[in-house]
Amino acid sequence: NAIKVGYRLFDGAYDYQNEKEAGEGIQRAIKEGLVKREDIFITTKLWNNYHRKEHAIDMAKKQNEAWGLGYIDLFLIHFPCALKYIEPSKLPYPAWWTDAERSSAETDKVPIRETWESLESLVDEGVAKSIGVSNFQAQSLYDIFTYNRHPLSSLQIEHHPYLVQPELIQLAQENKIAVTAYSSFGPQSFMELPPAFNKRARGAQGLFEVETITALAGKHGVTPAQVLLRWATQRGVAVIPKSNSQDRLRQNLEVNGFDLTAEELESISDLDRGLRFNDPGFYLPDHPLRIFA
Repeated sequence: NAIKVGYRLFDGAYDYQNEKEAGEGIQRAIKEGLVKREDIFITTKLWNNYHRKEHAIDMAKKQNEAWGLGYIDLFLIHFPCALKYIEPSKLPYPAWWTDAERSSAETDKVPIRETWESLESLVDEGVAKSIGVSNFQAQSLYDIFTYNRHPLSSLQIEHHPYLVQPELIQLAQENKIAVTAYSSFGPQSFMELPPAFNKRARGAQGLFEVETITALAGKHGVTPAQVLLRWATQRGVAVIPKSNSQDRLRQNLEVNGFDLTAEELESISDLDRGLRFNDPGFYLPDHPLRIFA
């Protein structure tokens, strides 16, 4: 449905556990003549348990095989945090755990440089066309700038009016790093997750109900979702909205038919509360990973 509506970029990750299924769907679309491989852009990500060089390269190749499309367009380090390795055969979906009993979340002593240079070797081998990072902050970007051979081409971050991160975005754009926003709808994106993962989301007003957003939607004759997406794209931030509704998929593509004024953009940015919903610092109360401290 997404391809038929017009979507061409697909955002995946080992953590999502659906790469094989997504790849099979795209392969069917190619076979049916709906698109060509070169029309499709695949982003996927390396999970935290596989940051060591040997694990990163092996896992990336397995992920590429799962997609079954020949190569990955953009391969990202999912989080700037290495967790201890656990064999996929023992725990195929580790989430934030490092043991089969799901009782331990131990970090591993793997520098970002080792992981980044592993990704660079994937570019050398043609497994990935480009590489980047996700959920990184400025300090880690500056670190990569000191040794990268291949361009740091993309930064994917949580970005919505409750978490604007303007200086991080400016740093990326100044260094010709494309910025992609996930969770563009703020708390709405987390409501279906287990209680431990959506505590902050449940305590926040939904952005679709915020007066600033609803008033602008009414003024421009669009949906609140379209206002939120246009706020991002008009400021040079790409978006990857998700929906199970074909109508909403279509609406989410139709965000360039109107422009917000500078004052309207600022009024949305003024909703910033520094409120991060995707934060492993509170996912595991007994083993907090304070990545964003």
